[in-house]
Amino acid sequence: MYQTTNDTTRIEGTVISSTGSWYEVATPNGTLNCRIRGRLRLKGIRSTNPVVVGDRVVVEPDGESSAIVEIIPRRNYVIRRASNLSKESHIIAANIDHALLIVTLHSPTTPREFVDRFLVTCEAYKVPVTIVLGKADKLVDEYREEAEEFEAIYRDAGYEVLHLSSTTGEGVKAIRAMLHNNTTLVAGNSGVGKSTLVSTIDPSLDIRTGEISESHHKGKHTTTFSTMYPIEGGYIIDTPGIKGFGLIDIESRELCRYFPEMMRLAPDCRFYNCTHTHEPGCAVTEAVKEGRVAWSRYESYLKILDEDDKYRK
Repeated sequence: MYQTTNDTTRIEGTVISSTGSWYEVATPNGTLNCRIRGRLRLKGIRSTNPVVVGDRVVVEPDGESSAIVEIIPRRNYVIRRASNLSKESHIIAANIDHALLIVTLHSPTTPREFVDRFLVTCEAYKVPVTIVLGKADKLVDEYREEAEEFEAIYRDAGYEVLHLSSTTGEGVKAIRAMLHNNTTLVAGNSGVGKSTLVSTIDPSLDIRTGEISESHHKGKHTTTFSTMYPIEGGYIIDTPGIKGFGLIDIESRELCRYFPEMMRLAPDCRFYNCTHTHEPGCAVTEAVKEGRVAWSRYESYLKILDEDDKYRK
C-alpha cells in the first residue's frame, strides 16, 4: 500500500530481519534496509526492541537510509521478560499464525518449566501453538517411557504433540502442511533443531546449524537474530535459542486462565477467587492429588506465581 503525505511516498511492508539497529523490510518495491525513526523510540515502549520481525510497518524509502516511521498495530506477539526480574520486555516476533515449540528430552534437555512458560505466553497473547518433540529417532528403549509420559501430560492439557526427526524424516510432512500459507514461529532452547528443521523443509535456505556441546550437553547458538523466510506459501520465523523465559504483564489472578487443564476445573472451586494454592474445596489441587492434573504443570504454576510476587516487590 502506498501513501502520500507532505509529498513523501510511504510504503507498507513486513519486517523480515532485525539486527538490533538495522531492519530488513519486505515491500512491494523489494527489500529495504531501514533504521527506526527517532520518535518511535520515545513513545514510552518498555520493550528492548520497539520493532520486531513480523511487524507490519510504514517506511519512508530513501536509498540506503530508509526509515521506519510507523508500526501498524499488532494482532498478537510472543513476549518474554528481558532479564531476570527486569521491568523491560523483549518481543520475539509479531503477527504470528502458529507457533512450533521444539522440545528435546535429551542432548539437550528442555526444562518442563520452560515449556510451560512458553505455552502460558502463547495462551495469553492468542498464539496457537503445537509442541514438537524433536530428535524422535532417539526416543527409543530407555527414553520411550519418558516420551510417552511427556506426550500424555501435554495432550491431556489440550496441546497437539508431534514427533520430529530430521534424520528419518518423521513429522516433516505434517509440519510442512502446517506451514502452508501461514506465518509460523519456530522457538525452543539452543540445540533442539530449529534451524535444522527449517533447512530440512527447504534446503535452499542458507541457515546455519550447530552441534551440541558434549561437555555441557547444551546447544551452541547458531541463530543470532530472528529472521523470517518465505516457505510453503507463507513465512517461517527462525529465532535465536532461548535459555530462559521470564513472563511479563500477566497478573497472578489471571495465570490459571493460561493453563487450560486448570481453567477447565476452576469453575468447580468453592471460592470464585480461588488461587489454587491453599484454599479448601479447590478443584485444581484436588485434581493434582488425584493425578488428573500433572504435578509438573502445577509446579510450574506455583513457581510462576512465586516469581511474580518477587517481581512486584
